[in-house]
Amino acid sequence: MKLPTRYLPDNIRSAVRFFFVGTTGAILQTWFFMAALLLMEHPEKGTALYYVAFGIGYVLEMIPNYFFSNWYTFNTRPTKKNAGGFLFARAINLIIQFVLLPVALASFPSWRDDLISIFVIFIGGCINYLICLLFFNKPKDENIQG
Repeated sequence: MKLPTRYLPDNIRSAVRFFFVGTTGAILQTWFFMAALLLMEHPEKGTALYYVAFGIGYVLEMIPNYFFSNWYTFNTRPTKKNAGGFLFARAINLIIQFVLLPVALASFPSWRDDLISIFVIFIGGCINYLICLLFFNKPKDENIQG
């Protein structure tokens, strides 16, 4: 399938595609987070169970994100190198999100859980993109999309 982003320069193309994959990931992570909160009978903000629910959303969203990042965002195939790089970038991202979560909860106590989640994911995602660029580079002959 020919995608409209194929006409963009490589560095801009991957950023635009990362935005679309990241937006999908943010929606998935927030949905899984909200579902986990519901299953846990909505623990109070800032409690350990609240963080567990956020972590569940993060982990469940990671799986499709890895494959979308390879095939769509960076136009590469899954490899051990980029899987390791992805896991490293995601570990950093998780730390960033878990540091930002209490800051966001304290700064915006009246915000709904889904807005807090999206805010934290967005900031972490911007940093994650820069880290992923280090691991998802490809030789020219490895192009998998037109």
